[in-house]
Amino acid sequence: MVGMRATLLYGAGDVRVENVPDPVLKLPTDALVRVSAACVCGSDLWPYAGMPAGRPPARMGHEFVGVVEDVGSEVRTLGKGDLVIAPWIISDGTCVFCLEGRQNACERFSMWDLEAEEGGQAEAVRVPFADGTLVKVPAGVDAALIPSLLTLSDVFGTGHHAAVAGGVAPGSTVAVIGDGAVGLLAVLSAARLGAERIVLMGRHRARTDLGREFGATHVVSERGAEGVAAVRAILGGHGAPVVVEAVGTRAAYDQAVGVVRAGGTISRVGVPQYEEAPIGIDSLFLRNVRLVGGAAPTRAYIEELLPGILDGTLAPGRVFDVATGLDGVPDGYRDMAARTALKVLITP
Repeated sequence: MVGMRATLLYGAGDVRVENVPDPVLKLPTDALVRVSAACVCGSDLWPYAGMPAGRPPARMGHEFVGVVEDVGSEVRTLGKGDLVIAPWIISDGTCVFCLEGRQNACERFSMWDLEAEEGGQAEAVRVPFADGTLVKVPAGVDAALIPSLLTLSDVFGTGHHAAVAGGVAPGSTVAVIGDGAVGLLAVLSAARLGAERIVLMGRHRARTDLGREFGATHVVSERGAEGVAAVRAILGGHGAPVVVEAVGTRAAYDQAVGVVRAGGTISRVGVPQYEEAPIGIDSLFLRNVRLVGGAAPTRAYIEELLPGILDGTLAPGRVFDVATGLDGVPDGYRDMAARTALKVLITP
């Protein structure tokens, strides 16, 4: 690797693509990966909207698929030329939590946003704990499947986590709040797990149309009290037994509290952009509502979800509606922030 380009965030609204030093192996457990595809995540929009100027620029991107170019002397499961998926969590693969499939609690946990010199929106990445972090894809995969494989890094695994944590099973009734990529893939995941009724709450027609194709049986565009009333009317007045909150704002959480049925479950996977959420007598306690979800250990789900992508029965990559090279990444951020793009695919 001789020089490369990478995406850096300098402050709110200020994304730049610049030349940076090549990544190099630092530890015997590292791998070097040439990025085949990466993307902009909805969670990237939070620092894009509010990162103060004057801080050191942040390397961006926590979802990528690529080809291994080199490995450290202690890497055992990967070799040069392997196509790999990089989950958003860096995990050692050996601690008690990793062995339980809870990589989000890894004893040596890190993530790309915490690695100052690394980020997936670049030409190449040094991957710590390569054996525990990366997942090898079978050889000979059609390049057309790369976008769907990329969703296993985060958004598809997170949508699946939302559905599993919420207890979705055959015959379930589910409400999904949010028509971003995670919300839409929570719809796909709920349908895959056998949900019978799926109400998608979203206001962007192109997105909710895709949600219907993924399995949503109803769409509610209203918000606030009107949205709560609309969902309850669809579901016989009692609310939804399972509610997925896939946005991360306090308004979305309040919507979930209003929509959930007594004795039901709120599965919250939108990265919270608020400090406190009501869980007391009037909100969850008296109604025996469970609050679950949280950070998704997406690596733990790849083995289960990968076959459906490889055989063509699942196409989560349809959430990508814009594709660009690295030069177009700043525009991609602007388009996603303006809600004119759902999810931007980057091919360095």
